[in-house]
Amino acid sequence: MIAIENLKKQFGETTACAIDSLTVNDGDLLGLVGNNGAGKTTLFRMILDLLKPDDGRVLIDGIDPSTSEEWKQNTGAYIDDSFLIDYLTPEEYFAFLAKISSQPQQEMEERLKTMEHFAGGEVLGQKKLIRNLSAGNKQKVGIMSVLLRQPKLVILDEPFNFLDPTSQSILKRMLTDYSQQTGATILLSSHNLQHTIDISTRLVLLEKGHVLQDIENAGKEASEQLINYFEKNV
Repeated sequence: MIAIENLKKQFGETTACAIDSLTVNDGDLLGLVGNNGAGKTTLFRMILDLLKPDDGRVLIDGIDPSTSEEWKQNTGAYIDDSFLIDYLTPEEYFAFLAKISSQPQQEMEERLKTMEHFAGGEVLGQKKLIRNLSAGNKQKVGIMSVLLRQPKLVILDEPFNFLDPTSQSILKRMLTDYSQQTGATILLSSHNLQHTIDISTRLVLLEKGHVLQDIENAGKEASEQLINYFEKNV
C-alpha cells in the first residue's frame, strides 16, 4: 500500500524525518508513536503531499503523490481542523463531501446513522457552524468525514485529542470495526499510548525522525517494549 524510501526532511538544523525504508501493508492498522518532535505529523504531511521532502519518496499503491492525483480517490485523512470547511454546518459539510466524491446522498446519510453514538448528540441536528463547535466536536466532524467516504487508506493524526473518555472508547471500536469490515489500511498517530496499543496490529516507534522499532502487535505484545522505552525516557 505505502512504500517509503530514503525519505528525509530538515527544518534548519533539525532533522524532522530520516526514514531509509518503511512499508505499510494493505490492511495494516498501524500506530505511530513517539515523543514530541519524533516526526509523526511531518511524515503524514509528506505522505499526503502537503509537505515536500528534501530527499526520497513516498509511493501509495505505486503512485508518487507529488506527480498524480489518482491516490486521492482512495485516501481519507484528518490532520487538524484546517481540513474542515468551518463556515458550513456538519450536515452541509458531509453533503458537500458526498457531492464531490460522487457518493449518493442517501448512502452517506445511512452511514451517518451508524456514527450517531460517536457524535453524541452534539454534532448533528444542532444547526451550528463547524467553527462554533468545541474542539472535541470539530475533531468528531473531521473523523466522521474521513470514514463516511469509506476510503481504502485512512490517515488520522492524534484522533483521540480533545475527545472525552466515552468518545475515545467509541472511536477505538469504530476504527477496529472499520479495519475488520473493509480491510482498509489505517495509519494513526497518538500520544495516548494505551489506546494506540489497544487497536493497532503494528506499531512504529519514531525518535527524532528515525524509526527505532517496528513491532508486530497482533497479540498486543508491543505493550511491554513501548512502556519500557518511554519509562526510560522520563
